Amino acid sequence: MSDGKDIEQQKREAAERAKELAKKRLAEKQQQEAGSPKPEEADQAPVDDKELAKKKAAAAAKAKAAALAKQKATAEATENNEQTDSESGDDAKELAKKKAAAAAKAKAAALAKQKANEQAGTQIEQSLDKDKELAKAKAAAAAKAKAAALAKQKAASGAGEDTDDDEVAKAKAKAAAVAKAKAAAAAKAKAKALGEDGGDSGDVDKEKAKAIAAAKAKAAAAAKAKAGKSEQAGSEPQEEKKPSVNQPYLDKYVRVIKEHLGEDVLEDSYINTLSKDVPTLVAKKDTYFKIAQFLKYNEQLGFDYLSEIHGTDYETHMEVYMHLYSYKNRQSVALKVKINRDEPVIDSVQPLWEGANWPECEAFDLLGIKFTNHPDLKRILLPEEWVGYPLRKDYEPYDVEV
Repeated sequence: MSDGKDIEQQKREAAERAKELAKKRLAEKQQQEAGSPKPEEADQAPVDDKELAKKKAAAAAKAKAAALAKQKATAEATENNEQTDSESGDDAKELAKKKAAAAAKAKAAALAKQKANEQAGTQIEQSLDKDKELAKAKAAAAAKAKAAALAKQKAASGAGEDTDDDEVAKAKAKAAAVAKAKAAAAAKAKAKALGEDGGDSGDVDKEKAKAIAAAKAKAAAAAKAKAGKSEQAGSEPQEEKKPSVNQPYLDKYVRVIKEHLGEDVLEDSYINTLSKDVPTLVAKKDTYFKIAQFLKYNEQLGFDYLSEIHGTDYETHMEVYMHLYSYKNRQSVALKVKINRDEPVIDSVQPLWEGANWPECEAFDLLGIKFTNHPDLKRILLPEEWVGYPLRKDYEPYDVEV
């Protein structure tokens, strides 16, 4: 609207200027006519006025066209902005509707799932109660049947062996345990089929574990009793265990050591079944270092790596145990030596394997074992002024409050 007013104002101003100019020209013309102007000047004046009028008319037309173009552009921009705002508002409304629908759907699904879980839990609890009652009934029936059978057997035999109340009680307990285990297994299977573990699933698992443990214990006792009866009856002896796959290696080590060091250097040798069947050599105290040196440098053995060394207190004596490995032969061996507990002293193998340095210090620190020829034997875990050796079986803290 402001652009329209400007155009009208310009038109009025242009009209005023045209009127003033016309009046001025009229006055000049009258003066010229009164003063008898020259023919040339009379001819030239109308020409200039025409040109000036044409220029002014052209300028006015151009200004009017520019104003109209500006007004049109402004109107188009306003229309585009209104359309864009309308479209954005529609998109925002659609997005809000979708979000609201999704939230409502998710809430409904959560409520439905919660309700289903509650129903499943109730069903499981009811099923477990029924199974427990059924198991109790079965256990009672089995116990009665067992007791009746035992009584009948006793009446039929009429002699020798007395079947007392303890046997009847054992039979009842065994039948009850079996029935309880079956009931627990059935309840767990049913809970799994329903897709949820009910609130009593932990109790069911505990009861099942107890029942299984009781059944295993009873089975082991029965097997042991049966084995004892079989041995007494002169049954066939059990099959002997197969020798270890590492037995040939142990035989080789013993043979080579005795060939080079003598028959009496070893106190014992065996396969340690509690430690991956590792071949184990037990050296005498005075041959310990010599055997260790031989195990490292002999070409047939070549145990060039020490993986561990530690001490143990057996109350009657102490032992030092080392584990060696041969990278050349890809074989292992353990070397042990028994030492006096009151004066635990043994040779250090640090000169042979540098890896024995700190483990021997640790055995000294915690057990009080002294390793002769060790370059720097000292406490590494406890301060030097510490009283006693914590890994000894008879260790008592100097300060009982610590």
